[in-house]
Amino acid sequence: MPKPAKILIGILIGYAGLVVTFESMLGFLQPEQGVVLTIVTTGDDGVANDRVLARINDGGQIFVSANHWPRAWYNEALGNPNVEVALEGGDGPRSAYTAVAISGAEDERLQEAHAHLFAFRFITGFPPRYFLRLDPKS
Repeated sequence: MPKPAKILIGILIGYAGLVVTFESMLGFLQPEQGVVLTIVTTGDDGVANDRVLARINDGGQIFVSANHWPRAWYNEALGNPNVEVALEGGDGPRSAYTAVAISGAEDERLQEAHAHLFAFRFITGFPPRYFLRLDPKS
């Protein structure tokens, strides 16, 4: 194998290792208090799962986004959109919400208005980003 090909393979393996290492730290490297919420989703097995997420306030509406490759919480919210949310990162009271998947023009607007820096996208391996709007239940 030519030397440039070996170098390229080494770079790709190193980059993949960086992404896997960073993504495996989810749960340890969480967003800071004040900009977080805790969402409680329910899987197909009926087990409730808590996840701390960055909160996006856009025009008075609350959104969350799947920013990483691990996204079990997002898939659970799609499968069962009845979620509970604690707006103070788990310390506050929990309220019932409906998780609504965003698409079309609203998704494009959110992608642009709340874009991640290139460095974040690079270190996470450029995962696709999906938004959920959290609509309070009355």
